[in-house]
Amino acid sequence: MPVKPMPRKYHNTKVEVDGYTFDSKRESSYYQELKYRKMAGEIKEIRLQPKYELMPKFKHNSKTILPITYTADFEITLSDGRKQVIDVKGVRTQQYTIRVKLLKFRYPDIDFLEVK
Repeated sequence: MPVKPMPRKYHNTKVEVDGYTFDSKRESSYYQELKYRKMAGEIKEIRLQPKYELMPKFKHNSKTILPITYTADFEITLSDGRKQVIDVKGVRTQQYTIRVKLLKFRYPDIDFLEVK
């Protein structure tokens, strides 16, 4: 008897578009919207899964403590040169909320957008 795969934690469905695998249908749809905006000249560049360091690694009692990072869904460069960090959210976890606060603290010039 075949083994049934475990359901995904947040009931999202992975979707592949242009060779990229997105965590949800909503995220893949937003990517396609960004592509149209790029074709229209509103966006210069789209980066997928950009990573930001929130706290660097450090030593404590001779043990290395790993860095804390935040990986957004997208970073876009608008036609006027401004950068915008975008996260497509279905479920807001406590960990996500804390990391976004740290991101805004560490990178105050970032224009952060949460898409629901």
